[in-house]
Amino acid sequence: MMGPHHAATGVAGWVLLAADYAIPLGPLAGVGLFGPESALVVPETIPLGFGLLPGITNLGILAGAIVTAGAALLPDADHRHASIAHSLPPVSEWLCILLGKVAGGHRNGTHSLLGLAVFTLIAWLLSLLAMPTITGTVQVGAGLGTVLLASFAVKALKFMPDRARKVPWLLAVPLGALVALGSGEQGFWFVLAVALGVAVHIAGDMLTDGGCNPFWPLKLRPPRTLPRTPLTRVLWSTGGRMKLPLLGPTGSRREWAVAVVVSLVAVTGMVAALMGVFTEGAQLLARW
Repeated sequence: MMGPHHAATGVAGWVLLAADYAIPLGPLAGVGLFGPESALVVPETIPLGFGLLPGITNLGILAGAIVTAGAALLPDADHRHASIAHSLPPVSEWLCILLGKVAGGHRNGTHSLLGLAVFTLIAWLLSLLAMPTITGTVQVGAGLGTVLLASFAVKALKFMPDRARKVPWLLAVPLGALVALGSGEQGFWFVLAVALGVAVHIAGDMLTDGGCNPFWPLKLRPPRTLPRTPLTRVLWSTGGRMKLPLLGPTGSRREWAVAVVVSLVAVTGMVAALMGVFTEGAQLLARW
C-alpha cells in the first residue's frame, strides 16, 4: 500500500473510532432516492464515527487523527525509499536504513505483531514523560511524539496544504505544544493512536499482493495437510508471508478506489473536528 494511502487510512480509522459526528446533508436532505414519490429519502444527517472514546474533545480527535496518520507510516521505516524516509532528511533516511537492517528488511519485523508491540511500548514510555505543574499536567512525551508523527503525516497526506507539506514543522510543533499542554491526565489516547496507526498499516499491506508475516521472526508455511491449491498460493507468498490480496498489487486501481473512500472519511472527519475546535474556541473567548 502506498504511503499516502496508509496515512489517510490511519486518519479514517481514528475518526471512526473516536468521533461521533452527525454530518448535515444540506439541500440533499429529504430528496427521494428513486424519484419525488419515493418512500426512501435522503436523511438530514449521516453519522460519522462510533464514539468509542467518550469525553474526548474535538482537539483530541484532530490531534489523534494526525498522530495516527503518522503512526500509520512507522512500519515503512524499514525501507529507505518509503514516504517516511523523506520526511525529515537526512536523519529520517539514516534511521530507516538502520531500522531496515535490524528488522530484517522490508515488510518483516516492523510489519509484525512484534513490531506492533515495540512501537506501542515506545509510545507508552513516551506517555509516562509527564510533568505536573500548578495549572495541570504537561504531557511532555506525548507532545514530542506528536511533533515527530505529525511531521510524517503532513509530508504524506496529499490533501494537506502544499506549504505545510514543504515545512511540516510549522504545523507539527504547535500541534505538539497543544497536545502537551491540553491533554491533562489523559495521555492514554496517544498510545492508542500509535497502536491503531501501526495496526492499520499492517492490515493494509496484508490486503496487497506482497503480504506480511505477522508472526515474524517465525517463518510461516502453508499447512502440510493442505494441498498446493490456487487458494494456498493466494494466501501464502514466498518468504513466509500471508496475504488476502483484495487490493492487488501496490498502487492498483482497486487500492486507489478504496483510498478515495477512505480519504473522504478522513477529510470529512478532520474538517468536522477543526470546525468544532474553532467553535469551542469562540465560545471560550465569548465567556472572557
